[in-house]
Amino acid sequence: MKHPLNRRSFLKLGLLAAALPLPAFANRGRLMPERRLSFNNLHTGEKLDLPYWIEGDYVAESLAEINRVLRDHRADQIAAIDTGLLDLLHRVQTTLGTSQPFQVISGYRSPASNQMLAGHSSGVAKGSLHMQGKAIDIRLPGVALADLRRTGLMLKGGGVGYYPNSDFVHLDVGRVRTWGA
Repeated sequence: MKHPLNRRSFLKLGLLAAALPLPAFANRGRLMPERRLSFNNLHTGEKLDLPYWIEGDYVAESLAEINRVLRDHRADQIAAIDTGLLDLLHRVQTTLGTSQPFQVISGYRSPASNQMLAGHSSGVAKGSLHMQGKAIDIRLPGVALADLRRTGLMLKGGGVGYYPNSDFVHLDVGRVRTWGA
């Protein structure tokens, strides 16, 4: 005769279930040993392909290389790129199912470069997040610009600017907002 499930049996089953490994889909974050990004800086010709996060930690040497490649090429100034922006870019690539390098139009901008660009274009914000290493202007080979924009909007990681006439998408890790055609 089967015994009804009493409180003690229920608690034992709960403890047993808690001790079992989670399915792969539920444990996805820990199964990914690294996050890798690739960049092609269109202004300097520099290319970079490396893991920037390995087994739960950001890799200082990789971050330094990314900061160098995404520097303000006009002033040759390097600044720290926000790791949240790197994580957003990784999410974009993962969502789109591509490992193509991001073609970089603009990463970090010094205040002087940003002021100069703002003087020539109404599309450059005077308080741009580029000056804080929290924004990037990109395109992705093999991915339609509209799809890149749509992915940025879907991920809700920050601002998404759409510049089809200039052939790039702006992504940042500021507040969620959108602009452009």
